Amino acid sequence: MFGIELTPEHSVSRMTDLGVQAEEAGYDTVFTSCHYNNRDPFAVLTSIAAATDEIRLGPGVANPYETHPVTLASKVATLAETSEGRAVFGIGPGDPSTLRNLGLADQRGLRPVIEAFKTAQKLWAGERVDNEGTFDAHEAGLNYDPPGDIPVYVGGEGPHMCRMAGKHADGLLFNGSHPDDLAWAREQVEKGKEDRLSHLGDFDLAAYASVSVSEDYDAAREAARPPVAFIAAGAAPPVLTRHGIDEEVASDIGDEISAGNFSEAFDLVTPAMVDAFCMAGTVEEVSERMNAVLEHADSLVVGSPLGPDLDEAITLAAAAGRSRS
Repeated sequence: MFGIELTPEHSVSRMTDLGVQAEEAGYDTVFTSCHYNNRDPFAVLTSIAAATDEIRLGPGVANPYETHPVTLASKVATLAETSEGRAVFGIGPGDPSTLRNLGLADQRGLRPVIEAFKTAQKLWAGERVDNEGTFDAHEAGLNYDPPGDIPVYVGGEGPHMCRMAGKHADGLLFNGSHPDDLAWAREQVEKGKEDRLSHLGDFDLAAYASVSVSEDYDAAREAARPPVAFIAAGAAPPVLTRHGIDEEVASDIGDEISAGNFSEAFDLVTPAMVDAFCMAGTVEEVSERMNAVLEHADSLVVGSPLGPDLDEAITLAAAAGRSRS
């Protein structure tokens, strides 16, 4: 997979144009990020599906707290129908900074994610489902033709989530841009794969990497601040320690984001955070980092904001991807 993440911070028509551009540039999958304070990801994905022919589409990633998992499964199934079988289901615990605004920060965990996608898989197979656990469902089913198999990618960074993905899912969207983080993720995935059932097929460890690329190195680094702020705020303490990042500063960034003080949050981002959490620089520098990450990952998704000029960055990031060895 060589995918791209698009953030629905623009109008649906603008997002659709970007999806078309991504397909033309050579990406094979487009994910839309899922935050309540941006446009609805499924509205965006449906619009992109109607304007494209081959690129796969999915949320990157939906969480099972804001939307009931049965309803979420139906949304993905509808996307599969609309796109004529091109849907991918990215599901994970979500971004803690934005979920905090909804009173859901403490509900993030492994069990809701696996219960949600296992339920979705049953629904997609035409079964009716019951569940009494992290959510309730009683004889729930889809009242239309089920889509069958849809690839499930778990989004997560913690060891248990990585291992669970290796055991149960089709892939892992690991939010990482640094080879050290992907080397660690590979170790966790391999532990999970020890108990993987053979019928599940091959597993795809995808580096879900923040990218900021431009012909202007400094501009690329500056444009990296917003996504790096969100990543640093949600990073687990061992990840921060791995990169020598102050946990207190990362916590302060999260507080500013939750308060809606985005400029203040972005100002707290340090060069070390950019180095750790983003592929930032020129095409050559980003391509070099891609190669280093792909020593450990199977595939790559380049994530928002992509660069100071979004249209240019989509093309430049694709060029960096084509330069991979």
